[in-house]
Amino acid sequence: MPQNSRYSNTDFEALMNEVILTLEKQDADRDLSLMVLGNVITHILNTQVAEKDREAMATQFANVLVKSVKS
Repeated sequence: MPQNSRYSNTDFEALMNEVILTLEKQDADRDLSLMVLGNVITHILNTQVAEKDREAMATQFANVLVKSVKS
């Protein structure tokens, strides 16, 4: 999901690679990986986003995700 970020590419890539390596280490298939990542996103929204803003942020995230997988 490329866009301008306050995080460096190095920081982003390092964290993303750690997540991917963890999923691979656990032999998580596609469904388990998506379930885990979905629950992580839900946890982040529920613990770091004000309740009044959660639905809008979840919708925005979902829209960006859809755009990122379109050809």
